[in-house]
Parts: sequence; C-alpha cells; structure tokens
Amino acid sequence: MSKIYVFLADGCEEIEALTPVDLLRRAGEEVCTVSVMGRREVIGSHKITILADCTIEEGEFDDGDMLILPGGMPGTLNLGGCESLAALIRSYDDRGKRLAAICAAPSILGVMGILKGKKAVCFPGFEDKLAGSAVLEQAAVTDGNVTTGRGMGAAVDFSLELIRVLQGGEAAKKMGEKIVYHC
Repeated sequence: MSKIYVFLADGCEEIEALTPVDLLRRAGEEVCTVSVMGRREVIGSHKITILADCTIEEGEFDDGDMLILPGGMPGTLNLGGCESLAALIRSYDDRGKRLAAICAAPSILGVMGILKGKKAVCFPGFEDKLAGSAVLEQAAVTDGNVTTGRGMGAAVDFSLELIRVLQGGEAAKKMGEKIVYHC
C-alpha cells in the first residue's frame, strides 16, 4: 500500500480532486487530502465545499509515495503560490518519488522545470507552461516519476493510470471494470 497526498486549494476542480481520492481508496491505497488554505474547508471552483483531512501546516509529508495536484482555477494558482508545497514537490522529485498533476496543475511542475525532457499532458492552453516537455494530447501519461492528466473529462483515465503505476495494469483494468468504465 502506498501513501498518497492530494493537495487542495480554493478554486480546485472538484472532479479532478476527488476522483483520484475515490478510486485510489477503492484500490486500497492510503490517501490523505491536504488543504493549503490554512483551514480544512476548501471551496472548489464550482462552490462545492470539500473537507480536507488536514492542513499543510498540520502535517509531515515526507513519508508519502506520491503527491497529487488537481487543476482548476484559481486552484492551480493557489497551489502554485504555496511555498511549502513547492518545497515538498521539489523534495519528492529530487528523491524520485511520484508526482501527479491534472488539467492546469501540470503547469506548476512545468514552471519548476520538473517536466523538462518528459512527455506530459495538460488542459488546452497551458502547453506553454510545460517547459521543455513533449506535450501529448492523450488523456493521461506517465513519464518517469511524473503522471499528468488532461482535464476533468480525463479524471477517471488519470486515476486509473495512477492505479496502473502503483499496482500494475491488471489492477487498473479490474478497477475500470468494477466502476463500469468503458464497458
């Protein structure tokens, strides 16, 4: 079982934030949601309130195996503006730990130089922020320690890709069947 942290900020895209939480927990992974807003309540981009498990100030996150960044606006800007999250992302990348971002959030990794030389995807219009990467147009892609997803409509594909990376292709296939995805 892996330990996964999903970082949330006001203005996040709710589907991109909660689909990975849901599917990874169904797959038996340990998932903790973390607010970067100084409070556990996070207001999504469509005014849905999410109650995070903890705030970034409350936790130690070095024990994790993966960090996930959902997109949405201004959620991506709020995540990108969190200095302690940036330090954590850098620490994970330096140690080869897994990073995942979807929609606009891959731009955070791009601006940090983490996507240089990697294949990546993002929400249309953010390609210029994926500095030095080979930008693809598929739903989700993993290159090395980084998984990126295209947008809300790719949230299930992105989540199944994370399960594939952590547990293998057969586990991802079984989860897809379990949730009646593309059946």
